[in-house]
Amino acid sequence: MTSPKLLVPLRVPELGPYLGKVITGTGRDPGGLELDALRYRLATRVIEAAGESRRLAARDEREAALAVLGRAVWLEAWEEAVTGVAELLVDRVARHLDAEARAAGMPRRRRRRLTLGPAQQGALAARLGSAGAELVPVLDLLEERISPALSATALERDAMAEWQEALTTSARRLEAAWLELELAIEEEEQRWRSVADEVAGWRKPLWPVVVVIVPALGVAVWLGLVLGGYVDAPGWLASAWRFLFQR
Repeated sequence: MTSPKLLVPLRVPELGPYLGKVITGTGRDPGGLELDALRYRLATRVIEAAGESRRLAARDEREAALAVLGRAVWLEAWEEAVTGVAELLVDRVARHLDAEARAAGMPRRRRRRLTLGPAQQGALAARLGSAGAELVPVLDLLEERISPALSATALERDAMAEWQEALTTSARRLEAAWLELELAIEEEEQRWRSVADEVAGWRKPLWPVVVVIVPALGVAVWLGLVLGGYVDAPGWLASAWRFLFQR
């Protein structure tokens, strides 16, 4: 009878130290946004997943313990953070543009056109999300190392070590992605600041003045010349004058 394989104990490394600035923060408010709540949420989701993985490992539920720290969990946490940042930034941009438009005296109907539509909001979120481009390959590698770690025996300790290393690397890359996200926020703020400057420089069009005032001024000048005797009055004007003032 063949004895069952002796599997390597599944030990989940502490991920907090590898998350770095995701936990401690950078001390900045990029783009004037308060990001602490989103940053704490991101860090908490990863740390709680690690805690759940340890609990499942202690009950010898190896497959579930590995899955709870899999690629999907990390990506979901990251995308939730990006979505939250995008919503904050869209709201800030909208309020800034509206304030500049009001200060410039822009009519309400025209101000409404400044509202960021779904396409603009989606593009903004995509630009922010690209900060995690370097995170995805690491998470792909993490996913690849789950299966070997699941069945790793005492003779295959390297498979478990590689999974643990992939976890810590994912945490470090998540920190790097967060730092890139803060830079992306600042770039977006610059982008929309230039738009706000254009809105602030808006002035009411002059064509109504040209269409109404200039002809009226021309008539007034002509009438002054007629009354001053510099220009002969047309017959209809002379008749109107006699009718009104010489009856």
